[in-house]
Amino acid sequence: MAIFCAAETASMAGFALVPSLLPQLSTQWSLSATQGGWLGGIFFLGYILAVPILVGLTDRVDARRIYLACASLSSVALAGLASFADGFAAALFWWWLAGLGLAGTYMPGLKALTDRLPIAVQSRATAFYTATFGVGAGLSYLWIELLRGLLPWPALFALAAACTALAVALVWRGVAPGERPTPPAPGGGRWREVLRDRRILAFCGGYFGHNWELFGFRGWLVAYLTWTHANAAHAWTSKPGAFAALATFLAVPASILGNEGAQRWGRSRWLNGVMPLSCVLALVVGFSSGQSSHLLLPLLLVYALSMNLDSAALTAGLLTGTAADKRGTALALYSAIGFAGGFIGPVAFGVALDTFGRASHRGWAAGFVTLACGVAFGRWAIGRIDAPPATSIHP
Repeated sequence: MAIFCAAETASMAGFALVPSLLPQLSTQWSLSATQGGWLGGIFFLGYILAVPILVGLTDRVDARRIYLACASLSSVALAGLASFADGFAAALFWWWLAGLGLAGTYMPGLKALTDRLPIAVQSRATAFYTATFGVGAGLSYLWIELLRGLLPWPALFALAAACTALAVALVWRGVAPGERPTPPAPGGGRWREVLRDRRILAFCGGYFGHNWELFGFRGWLVAYLTWTHANAAHAWTSKPGAFAALATFLAVPASILGNEGAQRWGRSRWLNGVMPLSCVLALVVGFSSGQSSHLLLPLLLVYALSMNLDSAALTAGLLTGTAADKRGTALALYSAIGFAGGFIGPVAFGVALDTFGRASHRGWAAGFVTLACGVAFGRWAIGRIDAPPATSIHP
């Protein structure tokens, strides 16, 4: 578990590059807010196009092999962005390819980990692994904030490529190949079973809403803090990347404690409580834009914590309730639907900014309303787990 968590952290080094550099790249390439949203969201579009195939393959081949190949692809994509991205179109392509690489590392890494652990510890290990995503993302914001004033932006992408190559070396040398999974029955029966499973579909919808909110927030947080600092300078907003790192690090305890709370009080009950809380806080933050930073910034941290109370609870709920021979297929569907939300979140936020004014309080408030809409949908989907099935009434 230590090796996989360390490798995940290293492979996430480039995760915050586009969000952190968005104000600089927007100026350099004359991007609209909608184009900025696309640049942030295209990473997850690459993810969702590849993940059904790559994660589904983990039911047929050792997930370690998929991890190694796709982490290598991520390293190549980041190096390509450092070397060849000279405008919006080229950056879209290379950042999309980096997202495709993530599709073969995050969930396949989780599958490779849980395949090597006894069932009794899989839920807790899942919580630690998914929380490590927050560690990697937070460290990504932090090191970029520390170095972006010292190095040109292509050099930052090159450093991230080297870190991803380190993740490849860690798993290649530190994790032994596993046994080949039992080949599934031919045909699409496994996918049909998963698509007909009401519980799996509810978790997929919940994850969609969670990622819409989470990645919409992370994609625009540095730009939001930069705008806030320009309107009312504050020590906390003078280094927006450091503040974004702190907000992202809060995902770690929130995710782990969220899974513990779900185990203690019941998963559905927990999710049905914390997701509306996050929705309300999104609206409060949005309509507090432009207010005193002494109030707004602590509120942002509380909101950042709240939006991660459902993360590990969702993923662990899917994994622990799904038979081992269907787990890879279920994870493929879960990831594809979930990270579709990760694509929509930044784009919807950018469209709201362009519609209501990127330089106005109203525009940023509208952006946070889109985040509230995302998690509200996730809460509705999770509520379908306990809802009685529809029945026909005949006279």
